[in-house]
Amino acid sequence: MRNPLADKIVNIKPSGIRKFFDIVSEMKDAISLGVGEPDFDTPWHIRDEGIYSLEKGRTFYTSNAGLKELKVEIAGYIKRTQGISYDGDKEVIVTVGGSEAIDIALRAMINPGEQVLIPQPSYVSYEPCAILAGAEPVIIELKEENEFRLTAKELLDAVTDKTKVLILPFPNNPTGAIMERKDLEAIAKVIIEKDIFVISDEIYAELTYKEKHISIASLPGMQERCVLINGFSKAYAMTGWRLGYACAPAAIMEQMLKIHQFAIMCAPTTSQYAAVEALRNGDEDVARMREAYNQRRRFLIHSFKEMGLSCFEPYGAFYVFPCIKEFGMTSEEFANRLLAEEKVAVVPGTAFGDCGEGFLRISYAYSLEDLKTALEKIRAFITRLRG
Repeated sequence: MRNPLADKIVNIKPSGIRKFFDIVSEMKDAISLGVGEPDFDTPWHIRDEGIYSLEKGRTFYTSNAGLKELKVEIAGYIKRTQGISYDGDKEVIVTVGGSEAIDIALRAMINPGEQVLIPQPSYVSYEPCAILAGAEPVIIELKEENEFRLTAKELLDAVTDKTKVLILPFPNNPTGAIMERKDLEAIAKVIIEKDIFVISDEIYAELTYKEKHISIASLPGMQERCVLINGFSKAYAMTGWRLGYACAPAAIMEQMLKIHQFAIMCAPTTSQYAAVEALRNGDEDVARMREAYNQRRRFLIHSFKEMGLSCFEPYGAFYVFPCIKEFGMTSEEFANRLLAEEKVAVVPGTAFGDCGEGFLRISYAYSLEDLKTALEKIRAFITRLRG
């Protein structure tokens, strides 16, 4: 019998995050610091709008690209927060989470054999999505001494005549790294000089703790060569609503819409009505959750310092990325032993690329009480290792 499977799919590794999530789900007494999901409920006024949309019988398909009023709100939000003007009709699409936006952007832009530059450590979906689009992924290894930022030299060294797209994953999952204006200006020069395009994944844009997030699309000459991706999962605690969006030049958006149209039809209608309310009246909710995350972030950094565990200070998302190289174990060995011995789940850095070896991703999208308990267990574990 002929093999029914596609080699391209068989050769893609399963998610390293999912593996630990599945293990922890079977351990009722474990504390998980592994999942990148807000512990807050979706704010009530947003839930109410979703409920109201159901009560009103708004249960039909929307336009493929999304509700017009939501696309207008998205364009207004980007203008208000980043100063970038997008046409809500032609340059905005509502997607099933930010992940779908990444996928259709790559498929709309890549011809077989063209290269996609992927800074790592980074979100687990970029490399598989590039492969599925027929691209050749080229990994740029980010360095702890640069606070895991992408430098202009690293970008320039990676560009070849086959390079088409750079994925820009900041604020970063798993490291919590951010790019400041000076960093973006430096790489923008390379991007324009080498005539490449950018998919800027800004799903954590609202969760920064040093200064306001700056989109690379706001820099001179960049909007026309950039797909800006964001969504509602992280900032508004709406992971299960499955709603994201992309903003891009009309020529790119037209092709993204074709893929979305044939594969998805449209994003969930109830979620779209809730998202309109989130954008109109959700700023205070975001500020409240961001302050809680910042408190937890500071607690973790202080605790790591007290226990002598090396960790650069991250200023974005809700992750820390401590270094565990001193213990002479791989990241996976450390995570497995921590789970077995102390019932604390973290994610090995290698889930986010080979250069994540020697690091762990710890999420602080959990209550301060859970974090305190988990940190005491981690302290006990590394004390035994050092002894």
